[in-house]
Formats: sequence, C-alpha cells, structure tokens
Amino acid sequence: MTIKKITILIGILSFLGVTPISFADGHDDAGGHMERHKMMPHGSDQRISLGLSPKMRLHQLANMRSHVEAVQTIIGLIGEGDFNTASEIAHSQLGLTEEMEKMCNNFNNEQFTNLGLEFHKSADTLGETLKTKDISTSLRALHTTMGYCVQCHATFRQ
Repeated sequence: MTIKKITILIGILSFLGVTPISFADGHDDAGGHMERHKMMPHGSDQRISLGLSPKMRLHQLANMRSHVEAVQTIIGLIGEGDFNTASEIAHSQLGLTEEMEKMCNNFNNEQFTNLGLEFHKSADTLGETLKTKDISTSLRALHTTMGYCVQCHATFRQ
C-alpha cells in the first residue's frame, strides 16, 4: 500500500474516530472513547438516546461496525483502482437494500430513521459515482456518505 493510500485511509478512519485496535480488542468504539463516555454523567451528553434494548444495541453497533469495514474496503479498492468492486460493495453493504430500509424503519425516532435512510441512499449514489472511475468525484461522494455517519453519531447515542 502506498503512502498516499495509507494517508487517505488513516485520515478517514481518524475522522470517524476509529482505530484498528478498537476492532481488534472488541471495544465498543475507538481508543476507549466509550469508557470515557460512560464515566461522564449522561446529563453532559446532549445526544439523543435511542433507548434500545441491550440486544438491539449490540445489533446496531455490529451493523455500524460493518459499515465502517465496508468504507475501509471501498477506500482500499479506490486506491487500487478497482472502482467496479468498490461500487458493488457500496450498493450491497451500505446502500438502501430492502433489509436496510426495513431495519431503519424499525426505530421509534423519525429523525434517526430519516438520517439512516439518507445515509443508505447516499451510499447508492456513491456506488453510481464509483462507476465513473473518477477518484476526486468518488471521494467527494464518500465524504457525503460519511457526513451522515458523523451527523448521526453527533446527534444520537446508544
């Protein structure tokens, strides 16, 4: 992997607050942030709780981790010039599949549901953009998709 590819990947993962160690150790998030977050009184965390059951919480966290892994794969494929496979992954793992639409509509928070649906729609747009094989346009589309991740994590908590 070239320095440019590594730099892009590290930048994007840092933007998300994700480190490889957080996945390897099975932490809820990157670098112990959740541990620090758990120590904070909930009154100082102004994000909206989704009030998920423990089982649904774990399912949702696993789903979000799979999205991050898909983004990592897409970045690597862009770096290798394999835009067609990156497009397929954007559609199949991040796009608005019937399963994802059903899952998004299961939440009791309209804002969260809408944000999730927009995220998945933007991933389909990303998938179409990747087919152009234009790296700049593709990275802008990926930036848009990841913007929904940032907005959601800034607004909601598990």
